[in-house]
Amino acid sequence: MDGLAWINLALFMGLLLLAAWPLGKWLVAVCEGRLPRWMGAVEGLLYKLAGVKPAQGQHWKQYAIALLLFNFLGLLAAYALQRFQDLLPLNPQAMAAVTADSAFNTAVSFVTNTNWQGYGGEASMSYLTQMLALTVQNFVSAATGIAVVFALMRGFAGKLKKDVGNFWADLTRITLWVLLPISFVLAIFFVGQGVLQNLEPYKTVQTLEATAYQTPKLDAQGQPLLDAQGQPLMEDQKTETQQLAMGPVASQLAIKMLGTNGGGFFNANSSHPYENPTPLSNLLQMLAIFLIPAALCFAFGRIVSDQRQGVALLAAMSVMFIAAVVIATAAEQAGNPLLQAQGVEAGAGNMEGKETRFGIHASTLFAVVTTAASCGAVNSMHDSYTPIGGMVPLVMMQLGEVVFGGVGTGLYGMLVFAMLAVFIAGLMIGRTPEYLGKKIEPYEMKMSSIAILITPIVVLVGTAIAVLSPLGKAGVANPGAHGFSEILYALTSAANNNGSAFAGLSANTPFYNTLLGLAMWLGRFGVIVPVLAIAGSLGAKKRIPVGSGTLPTHGPLFVVLLIGTVLLVGLLNYVPALALGPVVEHLMLWK
Repeated sequence: MDGLAWINLALFMGLLLLAAWPLGKWLVAVCEGRLPRWMGAVEGLLYKLAGVKPAQGQHWKQYAIALLLFNFLGLLAAYALQRFQDLLPLNPQAMAAVTADSAFNTAVSFVTNTNWQGYGGEASMSYLTQMLALTVQNFVSAATGIAVVFALMRGFAGKLKKDVGNFWADLTRITLWVLLPISFVLAIFFVGQGVLQNLEPYKTVQTLEATAYQTPKLDAQGQPLLDAQGQPLMEDQKTETQQLAMGPVASQLAIKMLGTNGGGFFNANSSHPYENPTPLSNLLQMLAIFLIPAALCFAFGRIVSDQRQGVALLAAMSVMFIAAVVIATAAEQAGNPLLQAQGVEAGAGNMEGKETRFGIHASTLFAVVTTAASCGAVNSMHDSYTPIGGMVPLVMMQLGEVVFGGVGTGLYGMLVFAMLAVFIAGLMIGRTPEYLGKKIEPYEMKMSSIAILITPIVVLVGTAIAVLSPLGKAGVANPGAHGFSEILYALTSAANNNGSAFAGLSANTPFYNTLLGLAMWLGRFGVIVPVLAIAGSLGAKKRIPVGSGTLPTHGPLFVVLLIGTVLLVGLLNYVPALALGPVVEHLMLWK
């Protein structure tokens, strides 16, 4: 990386830590219910209407059932709104109802905080669907992830407590006092930068010059006319107008980033000038993605009464993140050796698929941020990256989305790896492993194994099904290693609830909509349930005082051990698949 790239990275990390520290304090207050009296009065009205008793704790199984039921009802609501959007208001462009398979995929996608999009938002979704189905799920899916890590933090901090909190109270407080106010401020800022926010019909504007194009000639029945060789007959057309999409973009954009959701109003996502118009808006979007995951690390340290524990987790995340940015940026700056062999100047590096207003530095940083944090928003085309540059986002997801990760999901995923790390260390020195004063016993390790292995199983089995099925291979636009990478990326993105796409894969088909929908659901709740089980088990255990044989979990040694555990256990499952895709493709550039 050059000096400017290092300055860009240092500025980003500095601003992130500066903003995350005070937010971490507020998250502790929200987690523990220590709110100002007026806030209690406001949320008290909601609890009364819903019949919820916020002070009544729930066993982990009750917490999990409430969470699953709430998200399943959200799935049904999001599906219904898409299927009936042609009959509902706020549809100035008269968008048709979304097909059944696409509606299923999209509903699962937004409920699971994945936001995989097999559709073009401005060409498929009405304003009502964008706001009531998609934006609402952006809020509550993010709140669900934070609620789960709150439950796990209570498990570590609790003393012989069998409950892990109240899901309905957690969901309400996180939405009302964390996500909504920050999103409101972000949305106002984005509007000031030029992001759209209106409910007007699409605008038809006069272009500066005419655009010439060709269309097939049609017969009386509307079928293309063919020449003697069977090719369509074409006729020249010209237009001097262009249609510009409008809509409530800024309000969706704010929570899309803050909640690490990633689903854009526009098909081009954060590379669209109406969704990400300036370098400043680009920087703020990246900061918004990492803000809550970083703040939760500080909050964790306070809740377990040892700030060093949260800093250690944040340090491990930061080391892996910085290494990924360095590798991706260096690969993109080096460019494509095949082009250089043809005498093309390397110059600016590989700018294919990147916006000139962002360049390589801001594009690769965004790519690593969005895939490290299970966000999935993109400001460049990952499919156009070099093989190594494109492998970095893929690896970030395959690590289990624990390098900062999604809101809540990143920290509880990293805590699972931390328990595994102390378990391995305990075996090495012949002592019963413990973490933060809680013994890590067979039950916790069984649940941790399920949480760690569920996504690799879903990814690899799903990829195998896709590459063996004619329906799966039919969606691949690029043959060979790159085509395999596209399928592997799609399943990795879905099962790890990221949502970004490699592109080049025609995934809006019944086959892929169903396969990816199932992968998203299993990847989300197949991890959440065992994590809640761990929270319940830890909360019921007494705390053990620190002894001479206790492994310190706040120093550099533990940070190194944790990073090694994440890399070995999280990534080892995918090495053969990576060898068949981006690794082979990289070697082919140098043949």
